[in-house]
Amino acid sequence: MLHFGDQISDGDARRLPVVDHDDLTTELIHDGLLTPQDAAEARQIARRQAVPLHDVLWRTFDVPEFSIAGLLAERAGTQLINPVEQRPDLSLILRYGAQSCLRNGLMPWRQIGSETIVLTTRPEWFSQHSATLRAIFGPVRMAVTTREHLYRSINTLCGDLLVEAAETKVRPSESCRDWNPGRALWVGILILLAAILASIFAPQAFIALLTGWAIITLVLTTALKAVAAFIGWRTRPVPAPNVTPARLPVISVLVPLYNETAIAEHLLARLKALDYPRALLDICLVLEADDTTTRATLGRTTLPTWMRAIVVPKGTVKTKPRALNYALDFARGSIIGIWDAEDAPAPDQLRIVADHFAKHGPEVACLQGTLDYYNAGTNWLTRCFTIEYASWFRVILPGLQRLGLVIPLGGTTLFFRRGVIEELGGWDAHNVTEDADLGVRLARHGYRTELIQTVTEEEANGRAWPWVKQRSRWLKGYAITYGVHMRDPGALWQDLGGWRFFGVQLLFLGTLSQFVLAPLLWSFWLSPFGFSHPLSGLLPSWGFWALAGLFILSELVGFAAAIVGLRKAEKPWLIKWALTLQFYFPLGAMAAYKGLWELARRPFYWDKTAHGVLLPKGWHAKTTAPPQQLGRPVLDG
Repeated sequence: MLHFGDQISDGDARRLPVVDHDDLTTELIHDGLLTPQDAAEARQIARRQAVPLHDVLWRTFDVPEFSIAGLLAERAGTQLINPVEQRPDLSLILRYGAQSCLRNGLMPWRQIGSETIVLTTRPEWFSQHSATLRAIFGPVRMAVTTREHLYRSINTLCGDLLVEAAETKVRPSESCRDWNPGRALWVGILILLAAILASIFAPQAFIALLTGWAIITLVLTTALKAVAAFIGWRTRPVPAPNVTPARLPVISVLVPLYNETAIAEHLLARLKALDYPRALLDICLVLEADDTTTRATLGRTTLPTWMRAIVVPKGTVKTKPRALNYALDFARGSIIGIWDAEDAPAPDQLRIVADHFAKHGPEVACLQGTLDYYNAGTNWLTRCFTIEYASWFRVILPGLQRLGLVIPLGGTTLFFRRGVIEELGGWDAHNVTEDADLGVRLARHGYRTELIQTVTEEEANGRAWPWVKQRSRWLKGYAITYGVHMRDPGALWQDLGGWRFFGVQLLFLGTLSQFVLAPLLWSFWLSPFGFSHPLSGLLPSWGFWALAGLFILSELVGFAAAIVGLRKAEKPWLIKWALTLQFYFPLGAMAAYKGLWELARRPFYWDKTAHGVLLPKGWHAKTTAPPQQLGRPVLDG
């Protein structure tokens, strides 16, 4: 065996013993950790999927990672070191970079004499990095550690540095982190004062101006819905491809959790139903350091070996995108996905994602799946929420894609090429609708988002005030996103072109205008009941009839979009409830005013939506089967 103090050259490193699959499995069988039948199957899986055998043994056959690492160290003639118990020299890690440690599975551990001991999770790949390591540290010696111990050690020692990086990954010109709430408050006060003065000294002109803008945006959004509904009606969904590429990629899915009590067991049960090779699956449960509720819930559960917890240290903000940025450094996949805590993805979803990326060029950087709700029948609000999502994901978004417009992403069932998301700096840690913002940034940098035929079911928000709080966060984020990208309208035009620039105006400014100015449009419904309207002296009688026709046409178009969406969602029983949407959307106006107020008071505040509150009947029975004891307890670090 080699000892610390002996120098290893490049040639020596390349001549280190290569792990023999038969020898490795023979030792594990001898130690009672593997059966001969499982050993043969593991070797076959490793060859077929082109992945290291020890990954298959650990993630698929539950052989302890520490036992495998010990055998790898023995075969390589070196030592197995646990950096959690034997703390490394932090200065060495900082010289190499914490992110490089996570990316390459390497950790400069300690300096002994003239040599630097470097821990690796992949002894067979150490030679590929030895030249770079020697350029930084001089003579190096290899030792072995486990991936779990390396991650925990980096998380403990470098968490604060990684958090700071997570909060500032997006370049300043594309981030909202310099948003000044005080300035926004004063601007809001000045606008409010101007509105009050205008309503006093020129009330008709002021109301006419706002009403005119509301009507223009209504006409444009109605036209977009009509075109999208027509496209959706003419287009039949393409069945999801039932294929298995020869070599599947490693997929990391980030699942942010916060204050989850009722959802954790259901989540684990649903994720275990995924049809994807466990050696290529990396599910990262992303927790906040101060979230004792979720950590205690998961602490009572044994996680499978392909699922792990990543604890995000405290920082200056507490948002989902900050947590995603932090977890991205720890993810090991070449494809990065996002699911929410309440999600129930289709079992074959990851295979569809892998196949779609394999069949398209690098310009297709993001895939957006369809979102639906599994508790649509709970109450009136969940029915309307389901109808709205059916229209958006099955009609409007496909229409936007066919029209070549920017697609504002949803917050879940998203999948990215890792290189692209890292190139863009990840998510804007301060934006409370980081998904819509990222959709615009992808388009500005020349990448495409495509929709895929796979469905993730979620839990619809079925309580009025939580609905308003959730929607106010979305609208606040829409306003911030619009403000960020319109800092330089000329640059946005140059990046997107005139057509997509117009689409951004319609999607963001048009949506906000419709919610904020909705009461002005509703006021016209008072005239048929004998009430005088402030604009009655300016508009001829036919003008009121024309507006009435526009409003009716808008409702009919919305109803048509709902019908198309619900038929595609195979939920025609909800069509009759689409007639009640005019009583549903007024909640959005309330949410818009709340969101505008928070722009000036708490622009980065993440109003968390509680999950697991309104689960459908039978859901517990279907999803709360006791988790299999497949792996290790949740990490506490």
